[in-house]
Amino acid sequence: MQMAPQMGYDRAITVFSPDGRLFQVEYAREAVRRGTTAVGVKAVDGVAVLVDKRITSRLMEPESIEKIFQIDSHIGAATSGLVADARILVDRARVECQINRLVYDERIGVETLAKKICDFKQTYTQYGGVRPFGTALLIIGAEDEQPRLFETDPSGALLEYKATGIGAGRSAVMEVFEAEYREDMVLEEALLLGLKALYKASEGRVEAATTEIGIIRMDDRAFRKLSEAEVSAYVEKMKAAAGGEA
Repeated sequence: MQMAPQMGYDRAITVFSPDGRLFQVEYAREAVRRGTTAVGVKAVDGVAVLVDKRITSRLMEPESIEKIFQIDSHIGAATSGLVADARILVDRARVECQINRLVYDERIGVETLAKKICDFKQTYTQYGGVRPFGTALLIIGAEDEQPRLFETDPSGALLEYKATGIGAGRSAVMEVFEAEYREDMVLEEALLLGLKALYKASEGRVEAATTEIGIIRMDDRAFRKLSEAEVSAYVEKMKAAAGGEA
């Protein structure tokens, strides 16, 4: 039986299809599109990432699901897609940060790190015997007195955003951001807008126990994850505002 022409290109990542596509990269992007929703928002005094952890069973311990990671003292990342793949990239990013400290005796630039991670991801689209990383990362950080927010694609592409989303709810998230994002927002407003975007994407299923938030304030330029009590306060404030709008 003769194999369909597309299947030949389908099985080898190093081979382009006749119309210039790499199917394995597109499949990796599909893994991201099916992943949990993560959003990133910049403000004048900081930057934040928020993730819906999507608890699928009441028997699961929510604390065991980690979707936001600290990379360095001034850099954090959120992931959507294959979390196991994301952990490899996070470990790689942490090593790059330490190498920069040892060689140059200074903290790595956020854009420099994002490019290094994307270069690493791109190599897995170019050689035989490997597959692309089935994960996208939102990388936030403080650099040159400015908050930075980057989105990395499984192909190794890199874009900087004022506000963006990845994962299953990206379309709903971007609708909220396109309509309501303002460049003069403070971090508190950015957090509420990010939660509202998650609220819309999850059709109202946002709870403190299933939401993870990481922030960087420009006054100390330090990354930290909010406690469940802090997240709960923001969630309740967002829900009250959403109820008022309704």
